[in-house]
Amino acid sequence: MDWKKSSLREALGKSLMELGGEIDNMVVVNADLVNSVKSTYFRQAYPERTVEVGIAEQNMIGVAAGLATMGLIPVALTFARFASKRAADQISMCVDYSRNNVKIVGAYAGIFTGRQGVSQQTLEDTATMRAMPNMTVIDTADAVEVRAVLRFAMQYDGPVYIRVGRDEWPLVFDDSYEFRFGKGTWLREGSDVVLMNSGLLLPYALEAADLLRQEGIDAGVINMPTVKPIDSELIAQVGRDVGAVVTVENHNILGGFGGAVAEVLAETYPACMERIGIRDEYSESAPNDDLAEKHQLTAPYIAAAARRALHRKQDQHERRAWVGSGR
Repeated sequence: MDWKKSSLREALGKSLMELGGEIDNMVVVNADLVNSVKSTYFRQAYPERTVEVGIAEQNMIGVAAGLATMGLIPVALTFARFASKRAADQISMCVDYSRNNVKIVGAYAGIFTGRQGVSQQTLEDTATMRAMPNMTVIDTADAVEVRAVLRFAMQYDGPVYIRVGRDEWPLVFDDSYEFRFGKGTWLREGSDVVLMNSGLLLPYALEAADLLRQEGIDAGVINMPTVKPIDSELIAQVGRDVGAVVTVENHNILGGFGGAVAEVLAETYPACMERIGIRDEYSESAPNDDLAEKHQLTAPYIAAAARRALHRKQDQHERRAWVGSGR
């Protein structure tokens, strides 16, 4: 499919600037990455509401928490790796435990970081953040969703962690898109198997559904940007009515979106499930297309996972029929 593309970090920077013009008490706190995350737009427009702490992410979170106690709405902006690792303790105590109204943007999330390698990639930030009791966790799929999620976050009262990618990425949504907090959205209905996506791999999931439908497999696609609170009702419905699920995410398969879906299914309607994501390993520096192929994240691999899940579902039905026949 020939996707039109748009820069994720440009969408991040320009959206912050636009929101700054609407929200007088919005403040952006940087950690020496204004050019990388494009918060230069906000700084140029609102220098009096821009704070630069330098290469000091832990201090950035402390400053942001302090600003929140004064009635301001701070956006703490850094790479996802630095937020979720270097500043995890400060986020836990100063933001999450204290329920301070801080918005944390983890830019360059996942493995697609412009060939910058392992030191800039993050594979476990969703797992870290969703384990914090008061934290809302949202992953974004394209530039349109980035803008919509940022707007929601500035209106929401409480800690929010938002994953945002770096490079130009396919546009899935248009201006009619509406972010629904805590809800998944059917992009394509399907009764044989459902591909549940959170984050940047959504174009691959949609292409995989096309491949499966060419084979006569009725594959649905659900986009689920809110990882926490997860849409348990929709997941349980899919487990009950469809019985075959593939989760898709730009994150380690341990502890992330796939883990969250598996937890819900295990407690409600266990279904045959496969997980597409980074398979508990580090990545490397390479072009994004090569990384997607190396880690088996593209449409053919998602389609293959769907076939495996569907095959197990069919086996279960046959075994139940055999047992029910009394043979």
